[in-house]
Amino acid sequence: MEQLIGNTPGTPGTLEWLAQAYAYPSEGPWLRANMVASLDGAARLDGLSDGLSSAADKRIFGVLRALCDVVLVGAETVRAEGYRPGRARKEFAEQRAAAGQLPAPVIAVVTRSLDLDLSAPLFTEPLVPTVVITTSDAPADRLARTAEVAEVITAGTGSVDLPRAVGALTERGWRRQLSEGGPRLLGRLAADGLLDELCLSVAPLVTGGDSPRIVNGPQVADVRRMRLASLIEEEGFLFTRYLRPTDPDRSPSDPALT
Repeated sequence: MEQLIGNTPGTPGTLEWLAQAYAYPSEGPWLRANMVASLDGAARLDGLSDGLSSAADKRIFGVLRALCDVVLVGAETVRAEGYRPGRARKEFAEQRAAAGQLPAPVIAVVTRSLDLDLSAPLFTEPLVPTVVITTSDAPADRLARTAEVAEVITAGTGSVDLPRAVGALTERGWRRQLSEGGPRLLGRLAADGLLDELCLSVAPLVTGGDSPRIVNGPQVADVRRMRLASLIEEEGFLFTRYLRPTDPDRSPSDPALT
């Protein structure tokens, strides 16, 4: 693994090195997304993102989860990818404890319909309770059943109000936020101006087909140029970090901004 852009000290590719390379800012809420795409822009291969992945991509995926407080994910992705609870990793246990984090990241599922398999391990075997974010007018019977196995946050009517949802996560102390998609959720996060950082893995594959892009949703009203913060390469895969333009009230010494 070689860092082509950026200057992270240590031995490239180790967990310690990756934890430094992907460190969150020291203060304030921060929402990053982690996605993978082919060279021609496909977000999935044979219906799943795993077909585009690699050993290095999975290693970075694990580190990003180990660093965050909460993983924000759409229900469609939960169903398609067979999501399981976040797990504790002994390599990061001391770091998480020192930062006041839970032993594992919370999985927060965004869903309007509450069409979820509540008998799945995500709800029956979590180390920390799974969160479900839905609307105030969600089906009452499904809402009651979901509340028996998960913490429920209601935000918005008709569709999930993502700014309110993200604010509710922050109010619970979960400021290090990670979205793993899918493309429709990421599209809405981008359109609502909530995306601070995009970690995009580019697979050296040309797939064709009609797979969606990593952002699949409404046109972003205020199109903004993102800033390339780091670029890592391994076996033809490129691992990029793009940040939104620096806020004047954010310190330039924050790890995510250097």
